[in-house]
Amino acid sequence: MSQEQPKSQQDPVKYGDIFQVSGEIASKPVAPKDAATAQAAESIALGQVQKGGPAAVMQSAADVNVRRGVLRRDDVTTATRQHGVSISEEDVGGQRVFTEAVGGEVVGRYVVAEQKEETIDPPLSALNPVIVTIGQALESVDLSVGDKPVDESDAAAIQAVESRATGLNKVIPGGVASEAQSAAKHNARTMAEDKKIKVRDVLANATSRLPDDRAVTKEDADAAVGAELRNKMEMTTYPGGVAASMVAAANLNQQQQT
Repeated sequence: MSQEQPKSQQDPVKYGDIFQVSGEIASKPVAPKDAATAQAAESIALGQVQKGGPAAVMQSAADVNVRRGVLRRDDVTTATRQHGVSISEEDVGGQRVFTEAVGGEVVGRYVVAEQKEETIDPPLSALNPVIVTIGQALESVDLSVGDKPVDESDAAAIQAVESRATGLNKVIPGGVASEAQSAAKHNARTMAEDKKIKVRDVLANATSRLPDDRAVTKEDADAAVGAELRNKMEMTTYPGGVAASMVAAANLNQQQQT
């Protein structure tokens, strides 16, 4: 009897299977780091990952692809790496309307009014993007991976972006980076998971704790990615972590300039 599995169990879930998209991305499998980038972007722009929204759908599809063995946890789609995830905003009749795009293709649109979100069909439209600061991007990490214990790579990435925000090539006593370094050292010598200091403990209210803050740039994102990679044995950034959130913020801000 043949040992070959049915083809349907081996094929990856592609963007065209879950969204009404065309072009190159439609035939691409949904990768885990695509979903992490979308989660970071939604956290930054909307304050939270939208229940049933594009990021949640992408995460489910990516999980399936990993279980099927067609992708790894650190995989990313080429189109997403090149174009990122963008979320833009406009005012329509007093309502805040957000449009989300992955790899340049619109995958969702939200109407936000009186703290309520509704997902509607995604027509193409030219909207005004959201400007994200370094502090806001750091706070978004709390929303995406707040329960993650702080490690050396997190502390290094936080120090890199804090330095770029302040223009000071040193750790500020009592600042966010200083607290992250202390947390990483504490966690390295603590075995019990429930005793470890979590990301949310360090990055809550990061904006108010930075002496200077400004919009995230590509250079800021590159600094965060480099610092995180240099301090991880796996040489990969953490999905939804500091580097991923900075990249998402830089991509969002770049939309403002185009």
